Amino acid sequence: MTALTIIAIIAAGLLLRQPLLIILLSATAFVHMIWGRGNLEDIIEDMWVGLDKEVILSIPMFLLCGNVMTRGSIARRLIRVMSSLTSPLPGGLAVATVLSCAVFAAISGSSIVTMLAIGTVMLPALREAGYDLKFSIGSIMAGGTLGIIIPPSIPMIIYALVTETSVTDLFLAGAGPGLLLTFVLATWAIWANRHMPIKRIDLVEFRAAVSGGIWALMMPVILLGGIYTGYFTPTEAAAVALAYALVVEILIHRELKLRDFYLVVLDASKLGGSLFPVLAVALSLNILLTEHRVPQQLVELIQGYISSPLMFMLLINLLLLGVGCLMTTGEAILVLGPLLAPMAEAYGYNKVVFGLIMILNLEIGYLTPPVGLNLIVAMSAFKQPFGLLARAALPFIALMLMCLIAVVLMPQIAMYWVS
Repeated sequence: MTALTIIAIIAAGLLLRQPLLIILLSATAFVHMIWGRGNLEDIIEDMWVGLDKEVILSIPMFLLCGNVMTRGSIARRLIRVMSSLTSPLPGGLAVATVLSCAVFAAISGSSIVTMLAIGTVMLPALREAGYDLKFSIGSIMAGGTLGIIIPPSIPMIIYALVTETSVTDLFLAGAGPGLLLTFVLATWAIWANRHMPIKRIDLVEFRAAVSGGIWALMMPVILLGGIYTGYFTPTEAAAVALAYALVVEILIHRELKLRDFYLVVLDASKLGGSLFPVLAVALSLNILLTEHRVPQQLVELIQGYISSPLMFMLLINLLLLGVGCLMTTGEAILVLGPLLAPMAEAYGYNKVVFGLIMILNLEIGYLTPPVGLNLIVAMSAFKQPFGLLARAALPFIALMLMCLIAVVLMPQIAMYWVS
């Protein structure tokens, strides 16, 4: 009954459209009052215990790094390299959009940052080159979602925190699905624009683009190379990425002035300020749930009704796709991650694979109404009606669903690089 009561409290809060912080505080207080010592001050103590993890330091540093690159010129230089490289392909500029999003995702960890950094440059270029408006915006919004599946990824870090999973293993596992999505989106860009005129590669322009963008190109190599070889921990990688971005933008490219750094820090602080209180309460609740065996109770309850792992995964994917339409990725992971991960383990899916499946589902939610963050941000950034953006996302949602099914049926896509 404990598990069902917690779920009922969370569901009631969501139906009443309460802020996630209030919902989690209510659930945590309820557990403390009924099954704990009745001392609500214990919530504060558990919050400090939950936040006392080194990997949490990586979140503000990745947020700050993304803001530095967005205000600087790293994104523009990456786009120039990719555009010159893909010019001989049909739909080469669209392919460059997808590849630029993939490379930028490997150093930003955020979907919104990736979409805005690449989209603000590429949307005018795509329209000027004659690409369809819906396709252009759809490819940018879908490419932006790569920011949470290609490591490093902030949602992966949050999932690791609330489920006690290795961040490094999650980053390694994200490489396979990230490459699969990038390949599928790039292939669709070629097919959908197969009638567009192609250009011969301009070697002079390509050499100039690489020369001007070499520092930007080296960033994902250093960052991911350090993580995958074990030379960096995820937290150290975030510090290296931030230091590298600052040095490149301020001292080498000289696109970011020291006086602009105040605004960069302010923007990152606003994002962190909305995330960390919720994260602290969610970790406090997670400690209580573990102490009172709530996930285990939920596993026992579900196993009494569902015996097939395939049926379980079908229902969980339908649930997550629905949740992705109503909640942001971070909120969904904080609420459902601690409850669903032990259930997935009981049906034979380890927490790393399930984490990737969960994030893939929620990634699709970035493109689905009514709370698709990429749709909402794109509506403001690109000055387009919400209905047009939702229609533009449809073919890309279908492609992403195909990739999700592939990962569910073939978990080795995610686990290939994980020891």
